[in-house]
Order: sequence, then C-alpha cells, then structure tokens
Amino acid sequence: MSCVSIMDNNLSITVDIEDWYHIPSVCGSTFSVYRDVEDFFEKWEGRYDYLTDPTKRVLDLLDEFNAKATFFIVADIVEHYPGLLESIVSRGHEIACHGLHHACVIDPNTKKALLSPEEFEKRTLKAKRILEKLSGEKILGYRAPNAFVGGWMLDSLEKIGFKYDSSVCVNSIYNKTDSSLKGVSTFPYHPEPNGLTPACETSHRQLVEFPWAYYDFCGFKIPTSGGPMLRFLGANMILKGLKQSLKRGNTVFYFHSIDLSPEVFPNVGNGRPMYWAIKGKLIENRIRHILSNLNNVNFIPLNACSDLQGTDFEFSKLIPQRSYVDLPNIETKYSEE
Repeated sequence: MSCVSIMDNNLSITVDIEDWYHIPSVCGSTFSVYRDVEDFFEKWEGRYDYLTDPTKRVLDLLDEFNAKATFFIVADIVEHYPGLLESIVSRGHEIACHGLHHACVIDPNTKKALLSPEEFEKRTLKAKRILEKLSGEKILGYRAPNAFVGGWMLDSLEKIGFKYDSSVCVNSIYNKTDSSLKGVSTFPYHPEPNGLTPACETSHRQLVEFPWAYYDFCGFKIPTSGGPMLRFLGANMILKGLKQSLKRGNTVFYFHSIDLSPEVFPNVGNGRPMYWAIKGKLIENRIRHILSNLNNVNFIPLNACSDLQGTDFEFSKLIPQRSYVDLPNIETKYSEE
C-alpha cells in the first residue's frame, strides 16, 4: 500500500451548505418525514430559509483569518436561495458538490445502495452542471449527503468528471460507509476501485479521497473533524484531534453554516430531538477558537491540495496522472434535459 500526505500543516476548512430541512430526519432518507426536498416544498407552507444569514456570518468569519475554504453546496440551494452561491464565489472560495437534493445514496442502516450507479451518476452530474453554470467554475469535489458513502460511488464520481471526494470519517464510534476502512488514516489517498480502502501502487487511480480528522487515544479513534462533533464534543477536543491529524499530513475541518444560526428551527423531524440543541454564537466562538489556536497552519481549499488547479504543492509528483477509467464521452450520456 502507498498512501502519501501532501505536506504537513495544511488544513482544509470545508463548509456544508444545506438548510435545516435537508437533514435525514426531515428529508431524503428511509426514515424522513418528507420523501425528498421536492415533496417538502410541495407541502411546506412556512418559512424555510434559515441558511442565508449564518452563511454570511461564515464568510465574514473566514475573512477574519484570511482563509479560503471549500463550500460543499446542495445543488437545489441555487433554486431556493438566489444569490447565495454567487456571494460565496465572490469571496474567492471553492465550490464543490454536496448532491442534488442531499438525499442519502446508501441506506443509513444497511449501507445498501438506494440508487443504481446510473441513476446516481445522472443526478450527480445534473447537480455538478447546475453548480458549474452558476459559479462559473469547474466543480472538482464531492461530499456524500450525510457522509453516507459507498466505494462504488467513487467509481461513478470519477466517471462523470470529479477529481476528489471528502466523505470518509474513520473512527471507533460509527461507520457511515460500506467498507471496513482498513488502512485509511486522516491524510489524502487513492481509494481502490469499487472500494474505499487505499489502492495499491499499481492501480494508477487519479481520484483522491480526503478523509476527516480523528483523535487517536490509545487506539480508540474519536471523530474530531467537526460537524455534529463540534457541537457535542466542544472546541478543545476538536482542536486536539486536528493538531494530531496535522502531524500525519493534510487534513480536513468541517462544519455547517446553519450551525451558526441563533434561531429556533421548525420542530420537524423523526428521532433526533437533540440534533440542534447546541448551535449559534457558541459554535461561532468555537470555530474562532479553533482557527485562532492552529499556529503555523496553512488554510487552503481542497482544490489547492493537488495539481487540479496547478502545481503549487507539486502534488503531481505524488499522484499518478492516468485514471484507471477513461470515459471521455460520459457527459454526452447524461445531457441536460
């Protein structure tokens, strides 16, 4: 196995752009209240936008640290929040894809596929094109909705033109994938075909996986990349995990912009009564504390971690340039309807 870090002390700040109704207890899962986001908007009569204001606060917070981040955006945001994506682009941040409607692609319990590879490719390519049209950028990265990811999904992503994924979270508490994740750490690697474990040196795969940070305490791995754990574990534990992970190589910190919202969200959703119990200014201050205490760390978007936008970090010397699949005409297969 050959897994190489890009370089030490590079942290990629990533922000998931989704609203309160995108979580699986409300929309897009096998146990949600609404079948999907389209079903939600057909039936919902109240206010839905709790996303715009906290996203502006995230952009201002990043400006404080002169940090450029990667924003994983659910593509239907473009329709319901006009101007939001453009405001992120105008601040110089990378736009990446977080699915078409934030629906789970694999079953949260069984990890079995909920979509065929063809349907997944069709929906994800549509999302990619929506984001590219509005941003004016080539969309290179993907993060699975709710981080439920299967190895076969990465094969599809590579087919439709993605260069990297950032969904894998190794830890000792839960596993949101269809893989054992054996051999996966917290630094970038090439996944094996039809899998999520690191590929062998001879696979010549181009797609890169950027896994999330964890804190290793005597072999017990605590998820410390952020997200819900930022709300439940606090800033100091997240910071310890990020610092430990940075010693292994480039790593990922993430949160949702709605984590910063001080407002009370609608009381809708199955089985997660405490999901939004901790958020608002407290989370904003935790993020500020974390970024303030990462000394001598470079904050770079994920597309700057490779030769996808040049050779700033000479990643091309570490990553084979030939993909193990070559499907140049794939975009003609799923032309926009």
